[in-house]
Amino acid sequence: MSSHARVNRRQFERFMLEPGYTGALARVHPEEEVFVREGHVYDISEGGVCFEMDEPIEPGRTISLRIDLPMKGTECGADRSVFVTGNVVWCDSDEIGPVRMALAITRFDRAGDKGRMLRALTSQRYLRAA
Repeated sequence: MSSHARVNRRQFERFMLEPGYTGALARVHPEEEVFVREGHVYDISEGGVCFEMDEPIEPGRTISLRIDLPMKGTECGADRSVFVTGNVVWCDSDEIGPVRMALAITRFDRAGDKGRMLRALTSQRYLRAA
């Protein structure tokens, strides 16, 4: 095997989302009691989220994210938001502009959020990420 070959260590399948259409709000624990940081999600799985925001959040910090999955038809309102909490695992702030980060999900915050997200992701609306 080539030393350049990538090894997929992911436990869960990732799905690509359209960043401009998949909004996210974040709050950093314990300082922020409300969702004050805005951004977008790039890809998501049952175990993690790749997202961007204007300001970096340090790896290791615990945050909550409200992810507004793009829905079609009659699915809208509160049903399109999924709330998760987890730890920031990396932050790429080398580029000018929005900062891309990754969150390892430790819990889904509302009953039904995990199931609703998985149903949406596997509904053939989203492309599987490599």
